[in-house]
Amino acid sequence: MSHSGKPIGDLGIDALTDQLRDSLCSLEANKPDFRELDLGSPVSPLRTRGLNTTATTTTTTTTTSSSSSSSGSVSGSRNVHNPGHKSSHSGELSNSTETSPTTSIRNPKQGTSRSDPLIYSGGGSQSSVNSPAHVNVLPTGNICPSGRILKTGMAMSNRSTKTDVLGSGTGNYGHGSIMRGGGTTKSGNLDAGNSMGSSASPVRGNVGGARVGGVDPEEVKRAGNEMYKKGHFGEALVLYDRAIALAPGNAAYRSNRAAALMGLGRVAEAVRECEEAVRLDPNYWRAHQRLGSLFVRLGQVENARKHLCFPGHHPDPSELQKLQLVEKHLIKCSDARKVNDWKNALREGEAAIAAGADYCPQLFMCRAEALLKLHQLEDAESCLSNIPKLEPCSSSCSQSRFFGMLSEAYIFLVRAQIEMTMGRFENALTVAEKAGQIDPRNVEVAVLLHNVRLVARARTRGNELFKSERYTEACSAYGEGLRIDPSNPVLYCNRAACWFKLGLWDRSIDDCNQALGIQPNYAKALLRRAASNSKLERWADAVRDYEVLRRELPDDSEVAESLFHAQVALKKSRGEEVYNMKFGGEVEEVLGFEQFRAAISLPGVSVVHFKSASNLHCKQISPFVDTLCGRYPSINFLKVDIDNNPAVANAENVRIVPTFKIYKNGSRVKEIVCPSHDMLEHSVRHYSF
Repeated sequence: MSHSGKPIGDLGIDALTDQLRDSLCSLEANKPDFRELDLGSPVSPLRTRGLNTTATTTTTTTTTSSSSSSSGSVSGSRNVHNPGHKSSHSGELSNSTETSPTTSIRNPKQGTSRSDPLIYSGGGSQSSVNSPAHVNVLPTGNICPSGRILKTGMAMSNRSTKTDVLGSGTGNYGHGSIMRGGGTTKSGNLDAGNSMGSSASPVRGNVGGARVGGVDPEEVKRAGNEMYKKGHFGEALVLYDRAIALAPGNAAYRSNRAAALMGLGRVAEAVRECEEAVRLDPNYWRAHQRLGSLFVRLGQVENARKHLCFPGHHPDPSELQKLQLVEKHLIKCSDARKVNDWKNALREGEAAIAAGADYCPQLFMCRAEALLKLHQLEDAESCLSNIPKLEPCSSSCSQSRFFGMLSEAYIFLVRAQIEMTMGRFENALTVAEKAGQIDPRNVEVAVLLHNVRLVARARTRGNELFKSERYTEACSAYGEGLRIDPSNPVLYCNRAACWFKLGLWDRSIDDCNQALGIQPNYAKALLRRAASNSKLERWADAVRDYEVLRRELPDDSEVAESLFHAQVALKKSRGEEVYNMKFGGEVEEVLGFEQFRAAISLPGVSVVHFKSASNLHCKQISPFVDTLCGRYPSINFLKVDIDNNPAVANAENVRIVPTFKIYKNGSRVKEIVCPSHDMLEHSVRHYSF
């Protein structure tokens, strides 16, 4: 019997129970497809929509919702329904007028019944999740008195006092994922590469041997601390990143991340993390201390003092002492640089690095600048590869000053000087312009940029005049560049070439000496000085320069020939016999004893290689003997096959091959048996002119 026409307040508890049983469990043959449940209990959140319903309406309902709730959601808010308003709302069962929000859809197959819970939410959006075709809808709320036993068809799971949360889980739960409040689930290992979108996402895992409970950022941080203490900075960084993803506003996590970055040598990133920690919590003393220590390593004493001497706290005594020591050496270095005392500037800069500013790129550039001014160009250039990289630097770093200019501008200033000294004028101009862009108001930067432009222009004009064989004008052009940059070896060497063409060999030698005083191994300057000395018949000086070039350029045939002629000329100038001497050639093969005696009796040095065609060692060293013949053209090289010329081998008492004998003016001066390449060349070089 139906009581739907009565207000629910007029119904007793027994009647209400009977009504629910009838609605859920009735198996009558001619029952309608759905039955209205009029649950007007004052303790239930559900309200009847009206007193009159149409019980014979058959409804097929599909509802959708795009919220995190599942389909079929109806708000439980206490809204008064307007009977005349027929529009449908998200989550309402549509196409039925004046019906209860809870509806039973019967299984047409008798004797079979499914009961699934529907969770309703008052979302105002549409959804695409379809409800099951056959489902019994149970009302929510306290509709049964305590101790009352539910009858068949009304089985419900026990509800805990924890808050239920409707989530959008990946599993198919019919109507969304229901997560019990306060519960956690285990779902895989900690993902080091992705940040978590919500702290409610349950993640547990194992990183670097430390158990991690990803839900609580403090657990993740503690695991990171364990990794940090073990020196596993990379693993610690991963965990600190996860903690920050869970609680991005926590300054301590940022500070810890900075510590891990310091351990990895990523100082610039550590500075940015500490600055972010201080921004999040301006009174976070530990972050200030860590940031101050980083600034000491960067040589930024003013920034370091601001953070180490934080109001209300005592600075770390060791860090404060380090700061004071670095500052003292920086002041002395700056004073020495102002008066061009480059030796003291170099010493004080290295002392500042040793005192704690070990990650200051400006101090490394100061070392390069001092070496450049002390004419140690190769060492200065090698310093560039050892400079710490701090890109991209933080705003506080980029705005700090060093030697009166912005710190980054000083780096480009020194680099421009080195590029110009090495003769790479286009590179020097590009780097100097970068320094001008960074600190356009600094006088030293502006002067350097102006000078680089003038020197590059003078060099270009001088080269053009030299190619046009206008050597006098070219000398003047190079001279203009040298008035601006008097320590440029390239300009001196270029002007020396002009003096040589003009026949002014003394002036050419003077300019070469200037260039070599700045860059001692400057090959072009050595070559031009040797050529000028040859023109002046200063053969000893010419031979000395050519020998240096021969060691530097062992395969240069032009240098080898020039050396040979200079050696012959020197020998003549000393009154020695030089007849029948020739340059270069191949290793001469000895075919008889008389030929052998004649060859070793010639003036000068002869090297004889005793060999056997079947000996492996002889085969291996023979190509090197050919190389030495070309490398030392003033020496006469011979080869004797002991199998074909046993008389020569017996006369020279050769029993083991390969054997080398060196003769000077017909007399044997050295014998070497089975030598290495280095030993053989050392002996040949020793007896060469």
